[in-house]
Amino acid sequence: MGPITTRAALTLAATALLWASPAHAELVNAANPATIKAIVESQGWPATIVAKEGDDPYIESSRNGLKFLVLFMNCEEGQKCKTLQYYMGFSDAKDMPLERFNQWNKEKRFARAYKDDAGDPVLEMDVDLDFAGIPRENVGETFNTWASLMDSFRDYVFEE
Repeated sequence: MGPITTRAALTLAATALLWASPAHAELVNAANPATIKAIVESQGWPATIVAKEGDDPYIESSRNGLKFLVLFMNCEEGQKCKTLQYYMGFSDAKDMPLERFNQWNKEKRFARAYKDDAGDPVLEMDVDLDFAGIPRENVGETFNTWASLMDSFRDYVFEE
């Protein structure tokens, strides 16, 4: 092969590699609450960002009548947050015994249950979006997991 043909072959090979490479997924982190709000809304749930001076932001939302929060955590003065925490609780089930919480935590993954300072059953799930973040689809999947856990926890707390 002559020099022009070799160059052409190398250029075609490099172009073919670029076309064959998988597309890079959009990475999402917790630094921009509007991005997380859009993902919550893409699930078909309402979302309102609450940002008070001096506090870390959070999102208020609900699904099937269950209110929950998306808390932005590990922030620097209310900005540049690194992690999320999904949070919900019930103020009308204070009599749930500790053994039931222990059983839930023993049998379930991804979220933990406990009694808060007021004695209310609470469910929390942490999501680490530090560094470059994780693909948008994975963040959406954490909300699918959260939705399933919320439903299960409601049934568990109020089962007869």
